[in-house]
Amino acid sequence: MGFKVVEKFISINGEGPMSGQLAVFIRFAGCNLRCSYCDTLWANEKDVPYEMFNAKEIYEYIKSTSIKNVTLTGGEPLMQQDIMELLKLLCEDKNLYVEIETNGSIAVDKFLKVENPPSFTMDYKLPSSNMENNMNMDNLKYLTKNDTVKFVTGSIEDLEKAKNIIYIHKLVEKTRVYISPVFGKIAMDEIVKFMLDNKMNGVNLQVQLHKIIWDPDKRGV
Repeated sequence: MGFKVVEKFISINGEGPMSGQLAVFIRFAGCNLRCSYCDTLWANEKDVPYEMFNAKEIYEYIKSTSIKNVTLTGGEPLMQQDIMELLKLLCEDKNLYVEIETNGSIAVDKFLKVENPPSFTMDYKLPSSNMENNMNMDNLKYLTKNDTVKFVTGSIEDLEKAKNIIYIHKLVEKTRVYISPVFGKIAMDEIVKFMLDNKMNGVNLQVQLHKIIWDPDKRGV
């Protein structure tokens, strides 16, 4: 089989615990969700141009860059038929830090069983995404301090829901928690005020650095 890759590039990691560090990105085609605010819809279209790579070719490309941080993104990486083969190959290399960005709808537990498992950055889709009903709630119990749950927020209603999920599932105690604004939909100071009013200790507000450094719609960054 192989992987449909729509982009592969080196840049800085724009968000999360490795924000500001160099990373090599592999972006796969296709997603099972269609979020209202998606900034990579183009990667999910049926006619999107792509290149086919097998696991070994992706690994060799990554090693050729001499970059240690690896981000598998999309689309939805966990939809890829041979993703377990690729994960095992990447995670065997102790010189790589492997991160998977996933939308939270696909069960992650089996992927955490590989030796030296990857770090998951998992979205929890809030009401404004129109995709909240697709969340796999069991995923929240598998996250560890090596992982991140991200709440992409476009409204005060979203913030209220994020707060409830964080507290009910005790996420701050078990994993890294980030709130990220939908670009252009909610002001950062609104989020800060909400965090202050609700004493949201241990929750991180993040900005997408790549959308500040470059044009927000620029690809390959």
